[in-house]
Amino acid sequence: MGETSGRKLMVEVCNAKNLMPKDGQGTASAYAIVDFDGQRRRTNTKSRDLNPQWDERLEFIVHDKDSMASETLEVNLYNDKKTGKRSTFLGKVKISGSTFVKSGSETVEYYPLEKRSVFSQIKGELGLKVWYVEDDPPEAENTGEQKAEAAPPAEEKPPGNPEGEIKKDEAEEKKQDENKPKEEPKEEKAKEEAPAETASPQPEPSNPPIVQTEKLKQANERHHEVLKRVDLNVSDRELCSRSSDRSRGAYDLVDRMPFLFVRVVKTKRARQENGSNVCADSTVYANLLIGTHSVKTKSERESKDWDQVFAFDKEGLNSTSLEVSVWSVEGKEGEEKSESCIGTVSFDLQEVPKRVPPDSPLAPQWYSMDSETTPGNDLMLAVWIGTQADEAFQEAWLSDSGGLIAETRAKVYLSPKLWYLRLTVIQTQDLQLGSASEAKFRNPELYVKAQLGAQVFKTGRTSPGLANPTWNEELVLVAAEPFEPFLVITVEDVSNSKTVGHAKVHVATIERRTDDRTEPKSRWFNLSSEDESRSYTGRIHVRVCLEGGYHVIDEAAHVTSDVRASAKQLVKPPIGLLEVGIRGAANLLPVKTNDGTQGTTDAFVVAKYGPKWVRTRTIMDRFNPRWNEQYTWDVYDPCTVLTIGVFDNGRYKRGEDGKPHRDCRLGKVRVRLSTLETNRVYVHSYSLVVLLPGGAKRMGEIEIAVRFSCSSWLSLMQAYASPILPRMHYVRPFGPAQQDILRQTAMRIVTARLARSEPALGQEVVQFMLDSDTHMWGMRRSKANWFRVVGCLSRAATLLCWVDRIRTWVHPPTTVLVHMLLAAIVLCPYLVLPTVFMYAFLILLLRFRYRQRVPENMDPRMSYVDMVSLDELDEEFDGFPTTRPAEVVKIRYDRVRALAGRVQTLLGDVAAQGERLEALFSWRDPRATGIFAVLCLVMSLVFYAVPFRGFVLVAGFYYLRHPRFRDDMPSIPTNFFRRLPSFSDQIM
Repeated sequence: MGETSGRKLMVEVCNAKNLMPKDGQGTASAYAIVDFDGQRRRTNTKSRDLNPQWDERLEFIVHDKDSMASETLEVNLYNDKKTGKRSTFLGKVKISGSTFVKSGSETVEYYPLEKRSVFSQIKGELGLKVWYVEDDPPEAENTGEQKAEAAPPAEEKPPGNPEGEIKKDEAEEKKQDENKPKEEPKEEKAKEEAPAETASPQPEPSNPPIVQTEKLKQANERHHEVLKRVDLNVSDRELCSRSSDRSRGAYDLVDRMPFLFVRVVKTKRARQENGSNVCADSTVYANLLIGTHSVKTKSERESKDWDQVFAFDKEGLNSTSLEVSVWSVEGKEGEEKSESCIGTVSFDLQEVPKRVPPDSPLAPQWYSMDSETTPGNDLMLAVWIGTQADEAFQEAWLSDSGGLIAETRAKVYLSPKLWYLRLTVIQTQDLQLGSASEAKFRNPELYVKAQLGAQVFKTGRTSPGLANPTWNEELVLVAAEPFEPFLVITVEDVSNSKTVGHAKVHVATIERRTDDRTEPKSRWFNLSSEDESRSYTGRIHVRVCLEGGYHVIDEAAHVTSDVRASAKQLVKPPIGLLEVGIRGAANLLPVKTNDGTQGTTDAFVVAKYGPKWVRTRTIMDRFNPRWNEQYTWDVYDPCTVLTIGVFDNGRYKRGEDGKPHRDCRLGKVRVRLSTLETNRVYVHSYSLVVLLPGGAKRMGEIEIAVRFSCSSWLSLMQAYASPILPRMHYVRPFGPAQQDILRQTAMRIVTARLARSEPALGQEVVQFMLDSDTHMWGMRRSKANWFRVVGCLSRAATLLCWVDRIRTWVHPPTTVLVHMLLAAIVLCPYLVLPTVFMYAFLILLLRFRYRQRVPENMDPRMSYVDMVSLDELDEEFDGFPTTRPAEVVKIRYDRVRALAGRVQTLLGDVAAQGERLEALFSWRDPRATGIFAVLCLVMSLVFYAVPFRGFVLVAGFYYLRHPRFRDDMPSIPTNFFRRLPSFSDQIM
């Protein structure tokens, strides 16, 4: 190796926090191995400590000052088992050389420990101080030190795979064990080869000046003060949530996708002989060419910068070279313009550097362009290989997403915050119902109408003839932030279809409340005519408030993802973190044609949980797209549902009328968080099945990764004991019909607000994700729910069949055992409940082995989509009111009548059984009630004389008697009950 640069890198391994226990006893014995530029150092082992404190300083030689910024310092933590077994991996930290600071500016930085692979269980942070010092030793001594340090790197290898993402922990640890014994002999051999240089003691590096030491102390004090301020201002749970959020940047649930990034900044032209280099009307643009991929920057004047970033999917590249050319466009507007090439820069893609965060962005550089006509021109740009975790990825031109089209880029949306607005209409006074002669001969019928935006709700009508009526009715509306300006209250007269007057209430001034303990104050508002011809037409007395104690339900109740109250002060801290990795899809079917010749699919994914919606970028013209995007949500309740939908993008193209096409749905996946184990990664592919008017169709598969991390087990357990909805839903509940109307209203508001975003989230997408049509009638849904009820009752029927087999002695040994069990229960009744709960525990323990290992998705068989007719599907997709011909509606109506007739008969039979039971005590049948009264008297005397245990034992043995002692006819009690009268004969 050549001479050293005279620079040394100092690494102080300070401490680690919250390490993962790895020794099987809840602790870990950690040590650190630090690698830099082929050199390796090791710290001591801190036994049985999850928060070890080393404070060890390690020294490395920097062989080349210029290349130090491109080097990487890697620190690996291991658990030392000290039993001859391989050490287990505790985490790693990678630091780019561009972040190293000079001596005197170093501070303790805490880095989150990274995983080696997706399957690694890693947590905690590592505190390091990294700086470099300039050292110029004598030449002879420097040569001896260089030889001593040059030998070990020839044999040493860093522990594990240099990429650190593919190999298993054990394979990497085995390499460490093989490399460790080779380290010391090589160093001894190096020292023997140069005895002259190493005989004299090496002078220790001089201490830094006092000024630098004081600066270092002041920097450390400032750093500790900042940490104290963070601890005071942020709760532990928020810190945990922020720490977990770092995994989002690590993209540990998805695969890293390589992209070629090109940042084109600006160009500089050489001055010509006449001193001018720019035409007044000329503009320039850059053209990037990679094989068949060609893209242009925006055209700007030479005095302006482009500063555009282009990202090319590396798997889609068909060339190994990149060519960037700059073109000049000259000519005035309205005239024919000419283009000329200023110069070209070429890059070999095999030599492009790689960059992975947290490395700092690559600085653009000036490159001389090759040109035969205009030499000496320069172009500033930067080229690197990165991943989707790169900071420039979100705003870059993407080759797999159609460039810079807004409708194809990844976005995050937020649903508007919703409130319930409660308006209580009390009364009106001094109403002016027209002239005195008109009011004398007319009986007004009045009602009050409340309007907020597009919502209109009305009170009931008053009795005719009341000029100053009283209602005392409540109207509930849905308000969304930012609120509509005014709530309009209108009094209308039905008798002459005229408006008496209206009043406007500024929504921002309405009182807000969080519970029902405080009643809002009532207010009087003056009414005025609509045309403002009369400034006063009466006054109205109302009570209005914004209810913050409710959760405004804006999705179907069975797939709700958020149950928090509207008022911020009622919201509890999150109990965990949900991380979702949208990896890719496979075998998608074409849903449209490309230029009318070839089928294609432009797929994107929408995920919704709580008020946060995420939309991935659109992968153009691929049937097996790979998104590999990762998102996080805070979890406030574990019994909620994550919804993921796949769509074909049609909005980036517009029709002949200028309006965008609709997005086509490809399928949907739901994941209930309560079915997930905490801190476990689920990676699975789900089938995408969509219901179309022609039947159910399988559109492909989607692969997702899900992890539910819990920050507090106690909070998680408490969530199961707390009510699902906020307190106001139980104190002042809404009726089922009113709740359904409010839910539909909230859905329309959310749909309208998201459709006004840029880019818009289409109405068809939002409605599909929210299941806005679950309240509509459909024969298929009715059959599916009926078979669900039958499935639940079948378990009870199975139990009854088992009891019947016992009483009929189908298996005599089982019946004998039941006799013995019955005798034991009667003689020892205190063992009944312990036995029942013990059996339940054993059954649950036995079924634990057969639990569902993968989160369940929507079941097509349970949804009854395979056995449904086309006419029933057409009825389900029909809107309300119907748009089908009268003949079709008549056929469907007759079918519903036939089904309703069977339901009607079933309801009558159930009512008859209850009426027969009531007839025993009402003396409707005097003889039957008399017989029952005498029987009650006899049974009271029998139970007074016979012990209850004896009666239960005799009754049980009688019920389980052998079939030869049974009669085939119904029993006497059954015959007696069926003869009791009901009200069925009184129904007309």
